[in-house]
Amino acid sequence: MEVFRLATAKYANDLSGTGARLHGGRWNQKGEAVLYTAGTRALALVEVLVHLTNAFLPLNYQLISLYIPDDSIIEFPIKSLPSDWKNLEPGESTKKIAAKWLITNEYLVMKVPSAVVEGEFNYLVNPLHADFSKVKILKTEPFSFDTRLLK
Repeated sequence: MEVFRLATAKYANDLSGTGARLHGGRWNQKGEAVLYTAGTRALALVEVLVHLTNAFLPLNYQLISLYIPDDSIIEFPIKSLPSDWKNLEPGESTKKIAAKWLITNEYLVMKVPSAVVEGEFNYLVNPLHADFSKVKILKTEPFSFDTRLLK
C-alpha cells in the first residue's frame, strides 16, 4: 500500500518517528516514536496546514511516498473510538489506544480516521516493529504549497 507524508527536506528520509517522539501528537505521548503518514497526498497536505500558526507557507518541503505492507495493519473503526477522539486538543484517550498498539507490538501499522477530514485515514507506523524494514521510500519530490491556501 502507498501512503504519504510531507516533511522538510532535512527530514524527508527520516522514518524514525523522532518528531512525534519529541513532541507527541494526537495518537502518541512524548517519548513514543510513531511515523505519521496519510492515505492520500491531499490529506498529508491538510494535516500539515492545520498545524501552521503563522500566516505564511513553509518552504523547502518534500512529498514522500512510502510503501507499507498491507498484511500488518490494524484498523480502529470510528464507532470503537471514544467520543473525544477528534477534539481540537487531543486528549489522553487516543494516546492510550496507540500506546497499547505500540506495547503489544503485534501490528506494524495502525489505520486511524483523520480528525481533520472526515472519511479520510492516517496510517501510523511503528518504527520499532520487527517488520519496519519492509517500509520503503518509493519517491521523494519537492513540494510547493499553493499561495492561495492561506489567503
